[in-house]
Amino acid sequence: MTALPMAAPLHIVFNLGAGHGSAELVEQAITQACASAGRAVHLLRVDDPRRLGDIARQAVQAAVADGGVVVAAGGDGTINTVAQATLGSGCAFGVLPQGTFNYFSRTHGIPAEPDAAMQVLLTEQAHPVQVGLVNGQVFLVNASLGLYPVLLEDREAWKRQLGRSRLVAFGAGLLTLLRGHRSLRLDIDVQGSRRTLRTPTLFIGNNALQMEQLGVPQAQAIDAGALAVVALQPVGRLDLLGLVLRGALGRLGDADQVTHFGCQRLTVLPPWRWGRRRVKVATDGEVQRMRLPLEFSVSPTDLQLIRPAAPAPERQDP
Repeated sequence: MTALPMAAPLHIVFNLGAGHGSAELVEQAITQACASAGRAVHLLRVDDPRRLGDIARQAVQAAVADGGVVVAAGGDGTINTVAQATLGSGCAFGVLPQGTFNYFSRTHGIPAEPDAAMQVLLTEQAHPVQVGLVNGQVFLVNASLGLYPVLLEDREAWKRQLGRSRLVAFGAGLLTLLRGHRSLRLDIDVQGSRRTLRTPTLFIGNNALQMEQLGVPQAQAIDAGALAVVALQPVGRLDLLGLVLRGALGRLGDADQVTHFGCQRLTVLPPWRWGRRRVKVATDGEVQRMRLPLEFSVSPTDLQLIRPAAPAPERQDP
């Protein structure tokens, strides 16, 4: 635990496009809570997602200068970007969850309601939290390649048309699966041991709550300081849908067509026919292209997250 000065200013990176609620109501909750606590707050509003990274870095620079706290107000993608800028800066990190799933905040017992989340920020201390890395890029919830990044891109396209909800996300994912997807042949190195996987998607988890809800036993590996690796074996569309159903029911780890294990470091090596080309990689719901090899690892530096001392993460509805 890191003791914070009770007067430490809050530098809040507020993604106006995240979540379902009113940005005005969230901003009102922020200003009222800080005024009641006599706490200085600097609100950095983001109305263009392309500026999120730059604004996050500005917030970190300001927090380093005045001994403040960097806060991400948004969904898992926003939290990821602000965490990337904060990691290694020495600043404490806070979260005001505004997304659809909010896996990171739920895991660490941070409430979804703005008023309650502000009380956590204003009254609790910072605790070390594990961070995953892929080629230097932070992931707090998961990273993946293959089918899952494609599913995320399709989901975002549907959300732009129909709005953000879990029902839209599920429907978009179902349509993506019905279209089918070719399997990848991946040469991987797991902490010095080489193996080959054929899989439609490689999923690296860093969130125990998500792994528990899928029914993957490597949730315990994450709690012990490792990453959870999940790979589906090549299957037909109907079998793939069956695996998705198993995941929804919390029984994915029981399926014979699923490989899962824990590790602290995994490298996806570039086959000769791929060279050093770039592949799509999703990190906490955001898709980008990265050059092979892909180095997945646990960061040697923790994120200093302001959260309840004994968080009671939600374990029910995914």
